[in-house]
Amino acid sequence: MKAVQYRAIGAAPEVVTVPTPEPAPGQVLLKVTAAGVCHSDIAVMGMPAGSLGFPLPLTLGHEGAGTVAALGDGATGPAVGDPVAVYGPWGCGTCAKCAEGKENYCLRAARLGIFPPGLGAPGAIAEYMIVDSPRHLVPLDGLEPVTSVPLTDAGLTPYHAIKRSLPKLVPGSTAVVIGTGGLGHVAIQLLRAMTTARVIALDVTEDKLSLARAVGAHEAVLSDANAAAEVRELTGGLGATAVFDFVGAAPTLATAGAVAGTESDVAIVGIGGGTLPVGFGSLPYETSVSSPYWGSRSELIEVLDLARAGAVDVHVETYGIDDAPLAYERLHAGEINGRAVVVPEAA
Repeated sequence: MKAVQYRAIGAAPEVVTVPTPEPAPGQVLLKVTAAGVCHSDIAVMGMPAGSLGFPLPLTLGHEGAGTVAALGDGATGPAVGDPVAVYGPWGCGTCAKCAEGKENYCLRAARLGIFPPGLGAPGAIAEYMIVDSPRHLVPLDGLEPVTSVPLTDAGLTPYHAIKRSLPKLVPGSTAVVIGTGGLGHVAIQLLRAMTTARVIALDVTEDKLSLARAVGAHEAVLSDANAAAEVRELTGGLGATAVFDFVGAAPTLATAGAVAGTESDVAIVGIGGGTLPVGFGSLPYETSVSSPYWGSRSELIEVLDLARAGAVDVHVETYGIDDAPLAYERLHAGEINGRAVVVPEAA
């Protein structure tokens, strides 16, 4: 089968031919129908030697959807032919967090060497993939896989971050979304569907701000040296109730801190490597800063339910598997407007 792999430190991803895997006991083999391309993959490919924590080559892709092709001995639940989405943050399944469905916060995964698909385990940008357990599959139930597969990360991650701040996002509140690309443009839609907050979007290009407006942002502000002052003006000097930074670089986090209001939430979702100083006097009183990661299995079900209700629609660009390296090039260059999705059958 064809697969897209990161094969050597510092190398570009390659399309290769590898054996089609067979499911071991308890596992599920999926015929992949769609796989998302994400900045997290680029972050992995940018790590220096010795920092990965898992061997190469690695089949990329932690957003996956497909049809069940075969079940390993003892695997129960889905049937062959069922269309499913893959819950990506795999855990041990038995610790206290996994028992709550919060496998994104598994207490034993690192110690046991458990990795998400595409981020350590073989991923979804291939014609077939192995899913380690049926519990990591969620029925698509009528959803189209190409437009739905980004919801397994680009939907689930902002949903989890936003859900934590729902008690504060009441009428009269303001939510600021920094970075309106793959995750951010979904976050805007989720905020509009789940809250009555005024949504202010920040990004560095007019094309991305146009997408932000199209998906529901009330205001769209160019993310430059004047952005914080403009957001303060839009909020009557009060600042934001909640700030969601989907970039996480030093400049965007400086903006996040500058626009945060009293008793606000700042969620650092992006993995841009920046930090935000926290201490008495460095942020407004009772500002809470968090770094949420992905989301729970039950939250993925909720996100897919929102999609079925028409509350969220991911803007996607599709690529055949042979063009997946090009998708990564365009993503790295900031040329993807929304989310890139690889469709193996389009090759």
